[in-house]
Amino acid sequence: MIEKLDNIVKKYRELTEKVGDPNVIADNKTWQKLVKEHSDLTPIVEKYEELQKCQRDLVSASEMIKKEKDSEMIQLLEEEIEENKGKKEKLEQDLKILLLPKDENDDKNVIMEIRAGAGGDEAALFASDLTRMYMMYAEKHRFKTEILNENDIELGGIKEITFQISGHGAYSKLKYESGVHRVQRVPETESQGRVHTSTVTVAVLPELEEVEFKIDDKDLRIDTYRSSGAGGQHINKTDSAIRITHLPTGIVVSCQDERSQLKNREKAMMILKAKLYDFYQGQKNKEYADTRKSQVGTGDRSERIRTYNFPQGRITDHRIGYTAYNLLEFMNGDIDELLTELQLEDQRKKLENLDL
Repeated sequence: MIEKLDNIVKKYRELTEKVGDPNVIADNKTWQKLVKEHSDLTPIVEKYEELQKCQRDLVSASEMIKKEKDSEMIQLLEEEIEENKGKKEKLEQDLKILLLPKDENDDKNVIMEIRAGAGGDEAALFASDLTRMYMMYAEKHRFKTEILNENDIELGGIKEITFQISGHGAYSKLKYESGVHRVQRVPETESQGRVHTSTVTVAVLPELEEVEFKIDDKDLRIDTYRSSGAGGQHINKTDSAIRITHLPTGIVVSCQDERSQLKNREKAMMILKAKLYDFYQGQKNKEYADTRKSQVGTGDRSERIRTYNFPQGRITDHRIGYTAYNLLEFMNGDIDELLTELQLEDQRKKLENLDL
């Protein structure tokens, strides 16, 4: 690990010189790339410098205690040595985490897709509840949200919704939410007071930049149609809704929330890019199926990841054995504790396979 850290420090110093070079600054694209690389290495270098200082302090105290005769001073030095040993251990663990391969999508915005599964209207109502939960979570973190496409039911539930959450690091926080969410509760329409079980599927996709993923026009079939809705004065009377089919994969996306056909097309293309990226990444990762199963954030849409039990006020995440009884707060967007636990468990499993 020390050799790897020394190489990082060397690279960091080279980057420090480059980002201050007027010739490099003149090339804005190259300069921005180097600044980001420099910024990514900064926490590692700072933590390594802390570790080196701690090691020097340990050596110094160990040398002093050999020569010291005063019992009180010896006791103080022993306490200092023990304190620095604990600090050294923590710094080494922190560095290992910082050295873990970084997910290239962590800093990106998120496209979330929520679909009602088994359970009819009750599943659609819970899909609406989950949408509200994520929207409230985004608001707490000052992330921006925008609905890209929505298909709702008269009771106020949602059959399917796609929305964007924009903010630095949004994907790093929400990427573990992909999977099947199960709800157990008594529906409002249930006269006998029986608990029903319904499911909702959540997909979390990173929003891609224009240059990251190219789609060949010949692979697309684009249809226009009149948007559907509950009716009233806001119903669309023109064929502005867009449906795009990616012929090689059969992936279909649609967007009808905007009155402009052009805007609906732009949003549909953004969703399609995210879905195609996810599709091809999933195929690529089949080679590493065993590794993916050992990680928390597999993104497997068929995996039941969490149960929301309303009669008991309980949330259970089945991947890490997490259980809490703060369902009301959780449904109001207070999900940080669980997201942190998922991230820590993912780090722990990756650390087991870290080659240093």
